Order: sequence, then structure tokens, then C-alpha cells
Amino acid sequence: MRTLLPLLIFLSSLLITGAEPKWQPLFNGRDLDGWHPVPGGKWEVVDGTILGTSPRSEPRHGLLMTDKRFKNFRVRAKFKVTSGDSGFYFRVEKTNTHVSVRGFQAEVDNSREVGGLYETSMRAWVSKPDPKLIARTVKPGEWTDLLVTAVGDDITVFLNGVKVTELLGDKKCLKEGHIALQLHGGQDMKVQFKDLAIMELP
Repeated sequence: MRTLLPLLIFLSSLLITGAEPKWQPLFNGRDLDGWHPVPGGKWEVVDGTILGTSPRSEPRHGLLMTDKRFKNFRVRAKFKVTSGDSGFYFRVEKTNTHVSVRGFQAEVDNSREVGGLYETSMRAWVSKPDPKLIARTVKPGEWTDLLVTAVGDDITVFLNGVKVTELLGDKKCLKEGHIALQLHGGQDMKVQFKDLAIMELP
């Protein structure tokens, strides 16, 4: 038994380690496998990034949406906004409207509202970040790290490693849905995303 005990402990540790959530890529850097566009704007892969563009004459919110739906997770990405107002949607449902979805987005733009939580086709702005914190944390037009955690009723948004928005105990938020990248209608849009990955949680 004494000789078996270390082996049992080792095997148990392997099982525990194997059960831990792991990061899985959402974008392979080569093509848009696992995603589908919603009409409005153009999405393409350029130099290992997802590039979204749309003219001001386009009234629709062009989206690039995951085929899969997600419930509880951490999701990370890098974004860079050259022009326009974008968003990182999560737990959204499709709708037959010009904005195509309803649900939360983390604001993606060059304003002091970047990282705020906006609920499209529902409650509109739910939580905005501190503008002074954003000014210290984000440089407009440069690559920005985004981390969104959504578990049950709790949502947090980090930009460049700094928590900028938190919404806890929100009973009204959708608990499951797609992830999507946004091109805002009626604007000259150019936005890039890369290094997208997700860690699904219990």
C-alpha cells in the first residue's frame, strides 16, 4: 500500500489538472472558420487579424458571429479601432432588426466609454467606465487587450489588465448566446481583432 500511495496521489493530481478549464482559440488566424457574417459591412482576414470595414452609407450593423453559443466563460481578444464605433458582443440572441441581435456588448471604440457595457435592443447603457481611468489605461488607435468574464449574473470587463467595468447580480442579463464583432451602421468603419480565445467555465 505504501508503494501504491504515491502513484495514486500522482494519478489524482493528473485527473484534477485535466479537469481545469483551458483557453481555446476562437480565431485560427487564417480564415473565419467557426464564424458567420450577418449582412452589413465586410469581414476578412488580413495579416492574421480579423478586419471589419463598412461605409457610412450602410445603415445596418454588420456582425461577425460565432457559430457556437456560450454560457459561462472568460473571453479575451485584442482590438484596434481606426475609425467608427464597434463592439464586442457576448451572450447575444439573433433578431430580425437592423442591428441583428439583442444582448450585451463591451464597447469598442476610441472614446472614454470603451469597455462599458451596452445592452443592444434592451436596456441600452447599463454600466459606463470612469473616463479618467480609461484615459490612463487605453491609448486610442492602438492595440488594446480585452478580457470579458461572464458567469451567471456577474460580468466584468478588463482593458489592458485593468478592471474598467463590473456588473454583479444582474438578474436581467441573458445567460447564454453567441459572441459577435460589430460594425456600427451609418459610420465609416475600420476595426481589427486578433488573438481571440475563450475559456468555458462551469
